Amino acid sequence: MINEQIRDKEILLIGENGEKLGIMATIDAMQLAKEAELDLVKIAPTAKPPVCKIIDYGKYRYELARKDKEAKKKQKVIEMKEVRLSPNIDTNDLNTKMGAARKFLEKGDKVKVTLRFRGREMAHMSKSRYILEDFAEKLSDIATIDKPSKVEGRSMVMFLSAKR
Repeated sequence: MINEQIRDKEILLIGENGEKLGIMATIDAMQLAKEAELDLVKIAPTAKPPVCKIIDYGKYRYELARKDKEAKKKQKVIEMKEVRLSPNIDTNDLNTKMGAARKFLEKGDKVKVTLRFRGREMAHMSKSRYILEDFAEKLSDIATIDKPSKVEGRSMVMFLSAKR
């Protein structure tokens, strides 16, 4: 909230240089801000009394936007990558999928390993669980199991993430 939007009777005022000017009526604080040709901005609305500061609002918004942008640059976005398998997968195909999963994990992404069942394969779901366990064990040097394998509809899903 800025200038006329501030409806509180009394506020704690902080000057343009950061000095504490004390508790005063909002009208008086607005008068001081107008004399300095700056804006009265409510910084801490939940405090008793609310804290307001005399600053250039445009410059204040610019500084906040810049800080947010800097914070976004420093954070790493973890993506979820998916590797799909089938119950009758051959050893070489499984090794290829493990290589892809290993690459994703080394980049820092999480991996969702999906074992998809079709038709008659649905009757033998429990016998195919070893494929996911084997997959996780072979990647155990760089990955940990986030969520163990569980059945979701026509597929069995397991989540892996890189070791720290």
